[in-house]
Amino acid sequence: MVMSPGSHICSKAKHAIEIKNLHKAYSGTRAISDLSLNVPAGSFFGLLGPNGSGKTSTLRILATLASADSGEVLINGIDARKNPREVRKLIGYVGQEASIDKILTGAEHLRFTSDLHHLSSRERNQRIEAIKEQLELGDWLYRRTGTYSGGMRRRLELACALLHNPMIFILDEPSVGLDPESRHLIWNVLKSCANAGQTILMSTHQLDETESLAEQIAILSEGHIIASGTPDKLKNEIGKEKLTLKIREFSNPEEAKNASRIIKAETLAEEVIINPCQGYALNVISKSQGTTEKILDSIQRTGLPLFSYSKSNISLDDVYLKTTGRTLIDAEIATAGTRDLRKERKQSMR
Repeated sequence: MVMSPGSHICSKAKHAIEIKNLHKAYSGTRAISDLSLNVPAGSFFGLLGPNGSGKTSTLRILATLASADSGEVLINGIDARKNPREVRKLIGYVGQEASIDKILTGAEHLRFTSDLHHLSSRERNQRIEAIKEQLELGDWLYRRTGTYSGGMRRRLELACALLHNPMIFILDEPSVGLDPESRHLIWNVLKSCANAGQTILMSTHQLDETESLAEQIAILSEGHIIASGTPDKLKNEIGKEKLTLKIREFSNPEEAKNASRIIKAETLAEEVIINPCQGYALNVISKSQGTTEKILDSIQRTGLPLFSYSKSNISLDDVYLKTTGRTLIDAEIATAGTRDLRKERKQSMR
């Protein structure tokens, strides 16, 4: 059963979410830098970026769980800083971290949530039955959540966020670490919500999730947006094919730059991106299909050594690579262990 947004909500704003010149820092470390973004009403919008790119900080500010240092956030035209209670009536939020009590049952969580949103007994019971069916909670709904698997906990968190039938649904990494069954179930529920007219803003660092769900995306790096548009538009702007090759297993900067100049001189590739995080691998971009073999033949004629190569279609990861010089995985590794997440959470609650 698919639930549509409550009829008591009247959407007048063209954009469900408007972010203007947002800034946020933790102990002097920049999390968000002059971020501006519009999410059209009724759209499925994805925020793509590695951990540490500012996705979670942005979503927590939108959900009125954290305050920005400066900037403006409007939710359906309502100022989130000045009217947080009104904003909370319009949104459903699923955070990255677990938010359920292990002692309570799933049904008790849903009844508690319905009380927070002042649902009548009749409306509460109708919603719980609908969500139970939609998220396939079954008898698990009446068990203590301490016995739940990770996938079942995530389903319950989703159920709580959907219970009051929000106009806008905000999710932070909704399917990370889940089993395939739960992941695809959550994907299907989100698609149903989007088809019913709800606005969905979802952060993720998973490329397949973005490709499968989002109609429009914005790619974040170090707290600001580096690209935005539809997935197809962003990929087409890069090219059609990518050839990733290594001159040696571990090249040096000078050797990689020399190889790049030689490849460009052959005029078969529009762009060559050097990735120092992967042994100075060369990413050769072509805007037409079927040029990979010609490029390889050209390289061999120049006498350059060739340790390895692989061919692929252009992906959203290549959009990130072109702008930053590294892949999303490279960025994940680079930021791992450099942030004090406990300290950030503590500061965000002030």
